[in-house]
Amino acid sequence: MRGSARKHKVNLVTIAKYKDAVKAVRKAVTGKKKDDAVKALQNAYAQLDKALKKHVIKKNKAARLKSRLAKAIAKV
Repeated sequence: MRGSARKHKVNLVTIAKYKDAVKAVRKAVTGKKKDDAVKALQNAYAQLDKALKKHVIKKNKAARLKSRLAKAIAKV
């Protein structure tokens, strides 16, 4: 297997993990469940940081997503 194909498979897993974490936060926010949203936010931060560390997403995208999620929770 080519290296690029192998890395692509790993990257897809990382992308899926951070997207699922972000979706969990958004779902908790729309359900007005602040406690669940805060717990999900911690997981989302961790997944975004891992994706950033692996160079799957750029620094600014991670910062932008974190900011928007925190802002959404503050409104609940």
